[in-house]
Amino acid sequence: MITCSYFHFPVLAKNITPKSINLGISNSCSEQSLETLIPRLMLDLPSYTNRVIQRYRRLSRNYETFSYILAAGKPEFVSLPLNPGIDNGDNNKVEGVKQVFFTTLERKYTNKKAVELQEFHRLFLTKTNIGWNVVMMFSQTGEYPVKPPIAPPRDSSDGAIAQGVKLWLRDCHSN
Repeated sequence: MITCSYFHFPVLAKNITPKSINLGISNSCSEQSLETLIPRLMLDLPSYTNRVIQRYRRLSRNYETFSYILAAGKPEFVSLPLNPGIDNGDNNKVEGVKQVFFTTLERKYTNKKAVELQEFHRLFLTKTNIGWNVVMMFSQTGEYPVKPPIAPPRDSSDGAIAQGVKLWLRDCHSN
């Protein structure tokens, strides 16, 4: 018979109140700057977007052409002109709307062949009382590695990447 003397001594418990650790970064998405928030988004964006794509494939039963987002590139926060080639001075900035430029690498499977594409995204966000929200997004598609011509910009505000961004922001706001 084995006895353990561990349980013969009373255990004294002390109530410890957790201390918040301030690393200079807020946990709330609504309180963070885009420069802090967007790099975190870029890490998660491929998985969020791939889930959007898979849900759509199951709903549409379209199995002929499908794609996966492999990576999202380093974001740039410099506002690009709204009308390239036309000098509008400071009229390119819209009050309360911030621009983020980023790229994604996509692998598309068509006819049992893999094709890699690079997409260039221009994301417009605004900050509300509940956090950051997508205003609109424009995207251009090109081959990877990039070879001209690149497709003209298209409104991709309802596309898979924008849906992935919206879902990520929703999840971020709920934490």
